[in-house]
Amino acid sequence: MNQNNRTWVTEFLLLGLSGDPQTQLLLTVLFLGVYLGTVLGSLLLIYLVLTDSQLHTPMYFFLCNLSLADLGLSTVIVPQAIIHMLTKRNSISFMGCAAQIFFSIISGATQCSLLAVMSYDRYLAICDPMHYSLIMTGKVCGQLALVCWVSGIFASSVDTIFTLCLPYQGDNRIAHFFCEAPVLLTLASGDTHTAEMAIFLIGVLILLAPVSLILVSYGFIIVTVIRMKTTSRRLKAFSTCGSHLLVVILFYGTLIIGYMTPKSSREQFKRVAVFYGVVNPMLNPLIYSLRNKEVKRAFKNAIKRK
Repeated sequence: MNQNNRTWVTEFLLLGLSGDPQTQLLLTVLFLGVYLGTVLGSLLLIYLVLTDSQLHTPMYFFLCNLSLADLGLSTVIVPQAIIHMLTKRNSISFMGCAAQIFFSIISGATQCSLLAVMSYDRYLAICDPMHYSLIMTGKVCGQLALVCWVSGIFASSVDTIFTLCLPYQGDNRIAHFFCEAPVLLTLASGDTHTAEMAIFLIGVLILLAPVSLILVSYGFIIVTVIRMKTTSRRLKAFSTCGSHLLVVILFYGTLIIGYMTPKSSREQFKRVAVFYGVVNPMLNPLIYSLRNKEVKRAFKNAIKRK
């Protein structure tokens, strides 16, 4: 009865990363620079993959999808955070918060699946090169990419539904710079046990299952590389996997810390979210560009054509 007399929340207040005006100004500049870097880097990588025929391979097809997911995640989170810091109006409607949760999880969960598929692609290319072109056909690559995006939509739908079906009455202050399911649950007026279990199980499915596939794939890759007779072949194999492995460590490391840690660590949640929600989308195209000779060659050719 007491809960029925309380006001239902129609909007939330995002407290952000800091209340200090000078710190907010610095964060605004940093976020703006990072977002512009993400947009330019992702679009450039997508453009090079689409226009350079030598990049029309399964690895770059999946990399193109990964860039789209990076761009989506960053666009859902960063512009609104910048606007809030500039205007000092940190409110977001209930539906706006729901949309931010839904679309950010789609992008993040899709990235998880894509990184696992990319590790499988590298496994086939290094461990079974004779059958690689027969297995990773254009049709199979398209189907795998579709499965990745569908898994992202499924994970997002479950997390969003279980989070928003709870009653929100009273406190509407979110100690974060964007709406995220685990943080929003702390404001719910009802029992959150079922929602927490659903989000945890989805986290196991979307985070730990792909990580397991990645570990198995790289286990076989390492064994195969060690057995190679020439040093040049080993270096070439490691160079093709190095960028992907670095992206995997950065993305999964911060995401697992954020979503799979106990409630006692939630004070650091928003700091960890800066890495997987803001910084990582910018680093991914940068890592693949700087460490990849084929991308550098495609970029030089694009400049010559212009």
